[in-house]
Amino acid sequence: MRAEKGTDGCLVCGSRLPAAERGRPPAYCSRSCQAKAYRRRKRERAAPSRPAAAPAEVPAASAAARRREIAEAVWRIAAGRGLESASMREVAAEAGVSLRVVQYAFGSKRRLLVESLRLLHEENERRARDRLARLPEPRDPRAVLRGVLMTFLPVDEQRRTALRVFLAYYVRSLTDPELAAVLLHGSHPLEELVAALIRQAGAAGRAGRAAPDTDPRHEADLLVSGVTGLGLDVLHGRRTMAEVSRTLDYHLDRILGPAGARGRRRAAPGRDQLSGASSGAPSTK
Repeated sequence: MRAEKGTDGCLVCGSRLPAAERGRPPAYCSRSCQAKAYRRRKRERAAPSRPAAAPAEVPAASAAARRREIAEAVWRIAAGRGLESASMREVAAEAGVSLRVVQYAFGSKRRLLVESLRLLHEENERRARDRLARLPEPRDPRAVLRGVLMTFLPVDEQRRTALRVFLAYYVRSLTDPELAAVLLHGSHPLEELVAALIRQAGAAGRAGRAAPDTDPRHEADLLVSGVTGLGLDVLHGRRTMAEVSRTLDYHLDRILGPAGARGRRRAAPGRDQLSGASSGAPSTK
């Protein structure tokens, strides 16, 4: 190996170098020093690279807000292009941050997808609580039941986007057990609430009560699954919300009797029970 211009000593031991016969002067005084330099360079190349420095420390609230912004980017990509397009690089570009920020916030793509789904559950739960709180006082089980089911239909842009994201995650969860564990709950709070409201109507006065042979849980399963399917039809443009509303009223009349029927009413489940069923989109059976 030859030295750069201006080198006047061995690069390893600093000894005086022999005179150059032609070209640039030598960089090492002997083959031994040249071998030592080679081994040193080999060790340096084999050594692990230093990890990227973490972003400057920020308050916990700011860190949480940044994670939320990144998760929202995942939602937009999943709703518009599918979850397979949500690479960490694409998410960083959508969120307007560097790839390093995404990596530091979530660590890996798997954690990014899982935590984004958890954050979506939390967001939907918060919004559902707000919508349920604006329902009329829960004195009529039928009115409350209708309001609960309508809450999970894609009647606005936020719910349309949320349903698209859940569909993207559902497809991915068929081959990803970890995502399936987050997406699909072991319990069925929405079905349980719907069944409780049907029982409440059955315990009301004679006018408008549920038929004696009605099984509240089976009817609840049918209503929740039906709402899910009808919501997908709305997304695809196969049905309008007006058509879905008429279909829902038909089944409520079949189960509970005409909407105008009045009788003795007991108090329907309170707000706490309503909010317990608001943890995301209707369950997918």
